Amino acid sequence: MKDYYKILGISKDASSEEIKKAFFRLAQRYHPDKGGNPEKFKEINEAYQILGDKEKRAQYDRFGTVFEEAPFGARRGETPFSEGFDFFSFGKDFDTSVFEEIFEDFFGAAPFARERTSKRKRGRDIFVDIKISLEETFTGVKKEISLEKFTTCSRCKGNGTEPGTRLKTCPSCRGAGKVKEIHQTFLGTFTRANVCPQCQGFGRIPEKNCSKCHGEGRIKEEKKSVVSIPAGISDKERILIAGEGEAGEKGQNSGNLYVRVYVMEHPYFVRRGDDIYFNFDVNFSQATLGDKIDIPTLAGKVGLQIPSGTQAGKLLRLKGMGIPHLNRRGKGDMYVKINVRTPQKLTKKQKELIKRLKEEGI
Repeated sequence: MKDYYKILGISKDASSEEIKKAFFRLAQRYHPDKGGNPEKFKEINEAYQILGDKEKRAQYDRFGTVFEEAPFGARRGETPFSEGFDFFSFGKDFDTSVFEEIFEDFFGAAPFARERTSKRKRGRDIFVDIKISLEETFTGVKKEISLEKFTTCSRCKGNGTEPGTRLKTCPSCRGAGKVKEIHQTFLGTFTRANVCPQCQGFGRIPEKNCSKCHGEGRIKEEKKSVVSIPAGISDKERILIAGEGEAGEKGQNSGNLYVRVYVMEHPYFVRRGDDIYFNFDVNFSQATLGDKIDIPTLAGKVGLQIPSGTQAGKLLRLKGMGIPHLNRRGKGDMYVKINVRTPQKLTKKQKELIKRLKEEGI
């Protein structure tokens, strides 16, 4: 049985990073293109396929199993560094992640990385802030905003083609949207597919560019949007409006509009969750004898009964007079905190009455 640790020159407790570095160092030394020993290089590569994979390494450590299948489904005797090996010939299920990690660690990028998507992406997302009052949170509100953004060209409907003309197959990529590049490195020959620079991955180009958007499929203009802010929204909560961001290039989907809502502080109402708190001052006689008073709420004035003997700091609840619940039925409550005013200036008659109350033990 082969000793893969000995082949890579590492200890059995080597970390994944140490295994990777050992393989890279030996791969440079023994690669056939650099005059190295092909058999030794294959052996190094085989060792790395086992020890570089967490599950295979665990099986090897436990059972000493030799994995007979060729790495990544390649033909026997052929490695990802062999002459003419094409990473793209294995289709979408071919896994190059191990080798991409090596190149990313040492070069900052993997020349054979599979992901080479079109440069034509969906439109940019837009983020805006809106301020609303507590009253608007209670009722819900619609706000109109004006944005300067890319919108779909009205003349060509987003395809970049002058009306009366058509799209034709791109001559550079012949409609594939990608072109292949072959790179020679000290580790061998690599093939990479890049986005076609002429059609930007679309595969077709206009016979004649749209005279309004010059072939881009979108133009920049000021656009008004109406944002519906639901009742019950909380401070700093974000609303998503799908498709109201900037239009994408050449008919690609638009981005989204994200609206962050800031609820301004109220001069005398305080919101806690969906409940509203309000301080109300009453005089000594009202707190002692009880009274019916009018209380301001977010829905207008309502009557509130002050029970006799109400103590300072007492919370009286007005059920259902708070903020509407955002995602369910019903509303929060309103709590009125009773503050008993102590008079600072008294008339002679008032002082006499207070003295008499004092004599009565009140």
